[in-house]
Amino acid sequence: MDLFEKLLQDRGPIGQHAKDSHGYFTFPKLEGDIGAHMIFRGKQCLVWSLNNYLGLANHPEVRKTDAEAAAQYGMGSPMGARMMSGNTDWHEKLEAELSDFEKKEDTILLNYGYQGMVSAIDCLVDRRDVIVYDSESHACIIDGVRLHMGKRFVYAHNDIENLEKQLERATRLTDETGGAILLITEGVFGMSGDMGRVADIVALKKKYQFRLFLDDAHGFGTMGKTGAGAHEEQGVMDGVDIYFGTFAKSMASIGGFISSTAQVIEYLRYNMRSQIFAKSMPMPLVMGALKRLELLRTQPELKNNLWKIVNALQNGLKEAGFDIGKTQSPVTPVFLNGTIGEATKLIYDMRENYNIFCSMVVYPVVPKGIILLRLIPTAVHTVEDVNYTIDAFRKAYVKLKAGEYASDKIASF
Repeated sequence: MDLFEKLLQDRGPIGQHAKDSHGYFTFPKLEGDIGAHMIFRGKQCLVWSLNNYLGLANHPEVRKTDAEAAAQYGMGSPMGARMMSGNTDWHEKLEAELSDFEKKEDTILLNYGYQGMVSAIDCLVDRRDVIVYDSESHACIIDGVRLHMGKRFVYAHNDIENLEKQLERATRLTDETGGAILLITEGVFGMSGDMGRVADIVALKKKYQFRLFLDDAHGFGTMGKTGAGAHEEQGVMDGVDIYFGTFAKSMASIGGFISSTAQVIEYLRYNMRSQIFAKSMPMPLVMGALKRLELLRTQPELKNNLWKIVNALQNGLKEAGFDIGKTQSPVTPVFLNGTIGEATKLIYDMRENYNIFCSMVVYPVVPKGIILLRLIPTAVHTVEDVNYTIDAFRKAYVKLKAGEYASDKIASF
């Protein structure tokens, strides 16, 4: 079979809906300044779909720093990979600031969070080693695990008893191969919003020998007393061996970092292919990240405002009878029963008649028959935004139960 012919025959579980959904349900275009209210298809909408947790995307100090750095350095500086010609004092300063914030010896910057996670997993283990990971791990972890040439064992989501069984299997195997165990989980799971059971996992180190790699993309900046992450929230910062954070959520930018011991970071610097063979992070992104980190550390009111909205939204939804699962973080899922067709009609109604823009998640990300509406509260939302949204959700839920959205066909627009 011709390769292109094969691709056209099997569009993939999401791609099969491209013709009907492109530009509205998939690849929509939000316009205007990033914030709680933006323009969608010519109309102002209340937006609950942006990971701009602390509201830094449009913060005046951030915008000023980004603009000044772009004017001074341009987007090309520094040229080349960091190992060869792209290193600067500012890159090293950002790494040092992140290390201090996360209470780790050293840090390596990543051009992209997703790419960095995939490459880090590939770098850290060899065919003798075993990876043990949570079943609901993010796609970047799954892709990294797929590159592993050795064994990998998955444990049921946040199930410590099942995790122990996988650690026992991994230990028996590494006793034979002379390899090591890398355990990977998330600080905050991006769909369900619940935290990984980091403290319970750290406690297992008393029984098993493994290193813990924590992907805390959604926890960095939002969880813990200082915003250092889910491991700070659970009081086990020292128990996390390798910490991953991204700039794409609380920092409202792009890129990421890994913090660990000085020896581990040195190993990553000289062996991590995605950084060795990629151009250095542009200077405006570095300078912008420094300013964002400064604000995160010196303006606790940003996180306090975020949690004011989080608590108002989640408590209000629960009081209204909605199922928001087991979230322990700003990520706010709303679980409903319905088909993909009903989900699209509900979202269409919310956007066109209530001017609310939120994201829907359907099969294959969640089981068939489930609709997940994923809300991301931020520090720049208001309590009025929350109240309006809950009232609109109530009305939409009545329509869903009454069968007004009933259809297997995707909504037309």
